[in-house]
Amino acid sequence: MDVSLHDRVNLAVKQTLDRAHMPGATLSVCVAGQPILQIAVGYRDRGRVQPLAMDAHFYIYSVTKSLIAAAVLKLVKRGQLELDAPIQHYWPDFAIAAPITLRQILSHTSGLPDYGGLPAYSDAVKATPSAPWSPQAFLEVARDRGLLFTPGQSWSYSNIGYLALKTLVENVTGQSMQDYLDELFFAPLGLKHTFVATSLSDVTGLMPGYTAIFGEGLQDMSQHYHPGWVSHGVVVSTAAELAMMIDALMTGRILDCSLVEQMAQPVHSLGPYPPLTNVGCGLGLFMDTDSPYGRVAGHNGGGPGYSIAAFHFSALAGRSTTIAAATNRDGDNVGLEVAYTVARVLAEA
Repeated sequence: MDVSLHDRVNLAVKQTLDRAHMPGATLSVCVAGQPILQIAVGYRDRGRVQPLAMDAHFYIYSVTKSLIAAAVLKLVKRGQLELDAPIQHYWPDFAIAAPITLRQILSHTSGLPDYGGLPAYSDAVKATPSAPWSPQAFLEVARDRGLLFTPGQSWSYSNIGYLALKTLVENVTGQSMQDYLDELFFAPLGLKHTFVATSLSDVTGLMPGYTAIFGEGLQDMSQHYHPGWVSHGVVVSTAAELAMMIDALMTGRILDCSLVEQMAQPVHSLGPYPPLTNVGCGLGLFMDTDSPYGRVAGHNGGGPGYSIAAFHFSALAGRSTTIAAATNRDGDNVGLEVAYTVARVLAEA
């Protein structure tokens, strides 16, 4: 490994973390399908005494959506689902009666509402962090609020949409999301630390993740915030294994390249979202459509305790490169800032 490159990445990431008042971050870089750089920067604890370990486990939060999208596309390839069929074709009792296609749900153009801004949701998380709503309670939000717009006519991010897709995959396959993702991603890639968390007993090994959402200064949420509060399910992983998954997905080792192309085709443009120049939303992926690093596609994630990003750069310094990053405090997309910090260092190297 190039020690000078290691040091340059370490210094640049440390500066990014210091500006954001983050204790630490882990990151991993794959080039041409091979891991070339794995670094833990900073500290495990907010007192900045214990170094953060490279194999730290964390919730990948909404990066889970890219895995769910891949699961749907795999079933499309097998002929068990159709992208342009309404979800009601497979789920007649779905909470919304108006036809909504799987493609629209995948691209957040379905009109399905979300729960993130609802006072009842935030109050419940704070009051009972270890006792989440049931999947049915989340779906009832969609039923009670109705569609935000006619499907296909606008864009609005919806966790409930991905809860619907996760439930559909489980119903069609007869498998849990853990078992299906194990078949699709975890086992073929030889992942040892990646799984779908369903209870607090599953996550005793999470690295501390600090948040102020509970109103009494920074608190470690890792043993209190139930994974069920992420309605569509949430994967636990390490930076190294997350990078492997997104790299394998984007380079055609999980799905046929034709399906990856559909995932990475922008359906809706969201404009600039620094550090991304111009964001497009595809099927379970976000793209930077004006990047100097070739096609950039992946997903970011955030929730109590962690800020996550995993993106594939098709031509970073002329090479196919995937970068995954995770911080151990929540923040405004700091994981994405860390990933792009690493990308800039690699481009200049």
